[in-house]
Amino acid sequence: MNIYVANFSTQLQDEDLRKIFAPHGEVTSAEVAIDGFTEKSRGFGYVEMPDEQEARAAIAALNQKEVDGSVLQVKEAEPKDIRKGSYKVGNGGINPYRFRKS
Repeated sequence: MNIYVANFSTQLQDEDLRKIFAPHGEVTSAEVAIDGFTEKSRGFGYVEMPDEQEARAAIAALNQKEVDGSVLQVKEAEPKDIRKGSYKVGNGGINPYRFRKS
């Protein structure tokens, strides 16, 4: 199960996030979201746990828990939406920039 974790210190690293969840079960991955411009934490991240029952127990135990002066928000992550552009690109087909008046 993929778990969304928010509102933690910007000093927290991937390994720290893993250590927070490890007592509640096996952690497959823990990743802190990093800002592309500043190279610093954005204050949220994702934890992957293979056992759904352990993951739900971790969510219940860690939601609203204080870590390093910040109160964590922990919930099941929503599925990632695949977004597509509004115009077909490549391989001919529709040319959206050519409009004719008849």
